[in-house]
Amino acid sequence: MSPITLAITAFLPVPPTDAGEPAVPTGRLAIFEGYIGVLIVSFLVAVIATPLMRRLAVAYGIIDRPNEARKVHTVPIAYLGGVAVYLGIMGGIFFAILGVRFPDLIQWHTTEFQRPISFYLPVPFSILLGMTVILLVGVIDDVTGISPRVKIGGQLFAAAALAMDRVGVQMAAGILLPIARTLGIPTQPNALGIETLLLKIPLPLEIAGAGHIPIDVVYWVGTGIIAVAVIGLCNAANLIDGLDGLLSGTTAIAAIGLLVVALGMALADDGPRDAERIILCMALLGACLGFLPHNFNPATIFLGDAGSLLLGFTTCVIILMMGDTGKTSLVAAGVIIFALPIIDTSLAIVRRKLEGRPISAADDQHLHHQLKRALGVKGAVLALYGIAATFATIGAAVTLIRARGVFLLAIILGAYVGVTAIKIARRRAVEAQAARHDARVATGLAPTSPGVKAGDPARVVSPAGGPGPAAPGAANR
Repeated sequence: MSPITLAITAFLPVPPTDAGEPAVPTGRLAIFEGYIGVLIVSFLVAVIATPLMRRLAVAYGIIDRPNEARKVHTVPIAYLGGVAVYLGIMGGIFFAILGVRFPDLIQWHTTEFQRPISFYLPVPFSILLGMTVILLVGVIDDVTGISPRVKIGGQLFAAAALAMDRVGVQMAAGILLPIARTLGIPTQPNALGIETLLLKIPLPLEIAGAGHIPIDVVYWVGTGIIAVAVIGLCNAANLIDGLDGLLSGTTAIAAIGLLVVALGMALADDGPRDAERIILCMALLGACLGFLPHNFNPATIFLGDAGSLLLGFTTCVIILMMGDTGKTSLVAAGVIIFALPIIDTSLAIVRRKLEGRPISAADDQHLHHQLKRALGVKGAVLALYGIAATFATIGAAVTLIRARGVFLLAIILGAYVGVTAIKIARRRAVEAQAARHDARVATGLAPTSPGVKAGDPARVVSPAGGPGPAAPGAANR
């Protein structure tokens, strides 16, 4: 645990575990009920703070204007919804802190893990710091606009704060240590007594009695994974935030799935971060539910970059914490639960590569755009809610049934969604390419295709796979 956390927690007592206290909850539902105050407080704070943030945004002109064709709304909509969500999450966490001081507020689940210090902070300070930095970077981007490099820098700072407090670092142990044992590579305890792989770099001469520099391989690999995960999930959440209520709703669904897994881990007394995971899941779920009524179509306020990056970061932290004891299968379950934004982002990268465009180039071919054209805004959002709920159910099932079958089902479903989306996007690219070719033929800059005369109407592949007339305006799409 970092010195910063030790300093902050010096003012907080440990949660009660004496035999004289009320009976501790057993079973998933009982544990859930013990922490339910966190969810209620975060919901109430978010639902009250959201209209206040909307008024503040309108007063200072912090609004999103519909100045691009791919934007769905037709009137300016206020930003700063992310601040309301942040306040909701922090409200739930503050309630948990009060629950440490006043035991009647939260009924803590039983655990055999003792804290290495005499005081306890329900959520590590490194997580609170990371959430605050992510929010501030997003707010600055919403208000004045900043370069992508600065946003990435803020995300890396938040990732570094997590690594300093070893939040999610041990996930790498579940990958590296089994490989080391298989290859016969010896493992050793680090300074904290945690099993790891130590790489010793010899020094030309002894310095302070040491002849080598020890490198904790698990820690540094875990730190790299944290950095990639934070950047990836923050931006995945940002990319899918394209329809009213989509990100806040799908994150709430993911929070439910993650909460089921977290409750199962607490029931099994997995490790010292069990309560932290539950509190974060509850706070995230309550804040999303409190914000959603204001954000669902027709929305009166948007999350903005501040909110989308915050939701991605908080979800990422919960997923990383599931590997705190080296159980990578539970981290994989968390990734499945949050698979919808990940799949959408992966498809965007593949699609833009196929079209020869920069990865950062915006387009209107995301999953929600494709569904909106067929089902409308509300229909598309509800359909994506259903897909998100399916992934959340599959991921949560890892703690209930055999994991291998669950992972296979998730791979099949993810592949089906991905291939279908690529087919639709690829068909559009083929139509545009055919239209450009016909325009060149009409001007005499390209030879005509076999069986097609110059001046004939363009014929492209229809959705059924056969020839058909070119869609009107295909050259412009």
